[in-house]
Amino acid sequence: MKLDILAFGAHPDDVELGCGATIAKEISLGKKVGIVDLTRGELGTRGSANLRDQEAANAAKILGVSVRENLRFADGFFVNDKEHQLEIIKMIRKYQPEIVLCNAIDDRHIDHPKGSSLVSDACFLSGLLKIETEVEGTLQEKWRPKQVYHYIQWKNIEPDFVVDVTGFVDKKTDAVLAYASQFYDPKSEEPETPITSRNFIDSINYRAKDLGRLIGVDFAEGFNTERYVAVENLDKLI
Repeated sequence: MKLDILAFGAHPDDVELGCGATIAKEISLGKKVGIVDLTRGELGTRGSANLRDQEAANAAKILGVSVRENLRFADGFFVNDKEHQLEIIKMIRKYQPEIVLCNAIDDRHIDHPKGSSLVSDACFLSGLLKIETEVEGTLQEKWRPKQVYHYIQWKNIEPDFVVDVTGFVDKKTDAVLAYASQFYDPKSEEPETPITSRNFIDSINYRAKDLGRLIGVDFAEGFNTERYVAVENLDKLI
């Protein structure tokens, strides 16, 4: 299956939180989108790996993505090395996306910038002919995405560009809340974390509103890019 967009996240829920509304919008426009989670989030304070597997599947259905896979890297301990790069390359060559979305370039959780650089490096290496990979005994063709974009997570990083996601924030929020074990629940007796507050859930809305305000729309999501963003002409900007 060839995808238009392949979104990577260090943990289940990273993609939903970082760019869930953008993904929902692209799918509504007819794009085929997939998600690859690097870990099962097994070190998370709340829930379990098995529970998060189910939550991730539920969130994928809400967003309407074509496929979701989990590479089962070690939460907290995966590194940007050849072994891990090759697994990412296999995913890129398998789905041949035009665009790859990945973790924030800098963030509070150490896995986020690690995941960001790991996926970015693998996107480049995936285009090299002399790196050979196989899936189920079949030699894969080289493939390099046209663009690699990094969504924004905990830190308020200044975006290089923003996407108007008006009309899609509710679907993003629904996908995030599919991870019921991870977020605000006044009845939960599990330990509190930085993402279990009501304020954090509210931030999904008010952060998107603030970015939207800056570009004159209701809601937006921000991204960083490793290359210049090119436009065909000036009137393509909003």
